[in-house]
Amino acid sequence: MRNKIDYGIDLGTTNSAIARMENGTPVIKKSDTLKDTVPSCVSFNKKQDVLVGDSAMNMLKKESAYALKTFAKSKSNTFVEFKRTMGTTHTYESPNMGREFKSFELSAEVLKKLKSLIQDENISSVVITIPAKFQSQQCEATMRAAKLAGFKQVQLLQEPVAAATAYGLGRKSKDGFWLVFDFGGGTFDVALVKSEEGILSVKDTEGDNWLGGKNLDLAIVDELIIPYLQENYAINGILADDNKKEILREGMKYMYAEDAKIQLSFSSKHSILYNLDETFEDEDENEVEIDLDITSADLERVLAPIFQKAINITKDLLKRNNLKGSNLDKLILVGGPTHSPILRRMLREQITENVDTSVDPMTVVACGAALYASTIDVADEIQDETRDETKLQLEINYEATTVDTTSLLNIKVLKDKSKGNVPAELFAEFVRSDGAWSSNKTKISEKTALVEVALIEGRSNLFTINVYDGQSNRIDCEPNQFNILQGIGGLDGMQVLPYHLYCEAFCRRRKGLNNACQRIGKEQPLSSYRRVKRTKNPQRNSSRNGKRQNSYSHLSGRLQCGKIQSRTQ
Repeated sequence: MRNKIDYGIDLGTTNSAIARMENGTPVIKKSDTLKDTVPSCVSFNKKQDVLVGDSAMNMLKKESAYALKTFAKSKSNTFVEFKRTMGTTHTYESPNMGREFKSFELSAEVLKKLKSLIQDENISSVVITIPAKFQSQQCEATMRAAKLAGFKQVQLLQEPVAAATAYGLGRKSKDGFWLVFDFGGGTFDVALVKSEEGILSVKDTEGDNWLGGKNLDLAIVDELIIPYLQENYAINGILADDNKKEILREGMKYMYAEDAKIQLSFSSKHSILYNLDETFEDEDENEVEIDLDITSADLERVLAPIFQKAINITKDLLKRNNLKGSNLDKLILVGGPTHSPILRRMLREQITENVDTSVDPMTVVACGAALYASTIDVADEIQDETRDETKLQLEINYEATTVDTTSLLNIKVLKDKSKGNVPAELFAEFVRSDGAWSSNKTKISEKTALVEVALIEGRSNLFTINVYDGQSNRIDCEPNQFNILQGIGGLDGMQVLPYHLYCEAFCRRRKGLNNACQRIGKEQPLSSYRRVKRTKNPQRNSSRNGKRQNSYSHLSGRLQCGKIQSRTQ
């Protein structure tokens, strides 16, 4: 039984990923094709089977190639980039299914696919990341997708916050400004993060929900591939017809452009060569056989203007915070397109030399979401569903993140939730996973006992709980492990939008939730609110804890089950 959520999902426009905390470390769970990510693509075949991921992406490429044969526009049964229309009235019609799908329904299929990658336990609780610029209706649609996928407890986390969490843990430098530059498949976010003695706070965010890798793909099609076709084949009539032009652009994008973009991130030259099953005829009935060499210089001419849009947004963010690139300690890259050497050079020239490439841009958000999830309690009702009452049930309260090197926790026995005879005398021992530290045996009962544990700096600290009776016989217990992140703090105050909703309550009280959001927007900016921690804080007062409190906004609040609670600190 898990007492923390521990699962994080990066629900992306182009690719998605899931990570789980294992032995105190976030681990990306591989797809069925042994990749770190799953394409955010959904397809419905004639048997009404649902295909998600690489199999769906293969169907999309086949559909695109087939459409080029006739240039007849037909309704597709394969869908991508639906994250861009989350929270809107846009629908996707599938002839094979005989119905229309909304964006959240397609997103739910991606979430189900990610959920299926976990074979050894059922998942009811999860942290799902969203772009920083998502509005309330887009957050609402994401929550609906999560409920449809079978999740009972969901917390939404902004993608830059997730990336900063993953990056911040273990960093030697605990003070300064970081810039999270998140250029994804369909959206762009930039966040200014301040670290003060390891306490993180998001100072400002900006972005564009319609700027991302897909814009790069279409630029390659429009400015490199189509000019080549115009020069060598008769396609002017095709380009003059809007429907045929769209078919051509989509086909070239999925069959050639995306691969060219990726390959040129790691080499200086790439050749686009046609496949036998991907040929089509021009207006003179000549078979189109693409043989095009693209250099990094060609790519820079095409992509630099799009990257410049993101850089200009970043400059505006720094300017309104009275900062320059020289004030930044690190610029953290997130998203597949940030592999591009063109973008990295532009960032170094225009923003800062301190571009950090130490984290994997493709998985850092999912890993950060899992780390964040390891600090959030699983809801009591969900824990009750998964309890093994034949084991001794314990209640443990502790600060899941800290900048101190020791931490206090309290522990007590839940006798009423434990079946069988509970020994009269019980003792608990806490052992750190590296084996270099363990506590003394502490007597535990239905009354709370305090224990101090020692932490290794700058890392996730996993502890095992060993329980013994009065004769030193081992007693099985739940939970039997817990994790504390040392060297990072302020995670519960970093969100600009304090979304903390349970799916069941969300659907039941959606109207009340919307009204509550509107009231907050009128009375106080959302950035002035933070989620109140549900875990008890047994930490002793210290100057660092004082700084932690001062780093939060004056007002705090919790948005849960459609209700708002606020208090003055």
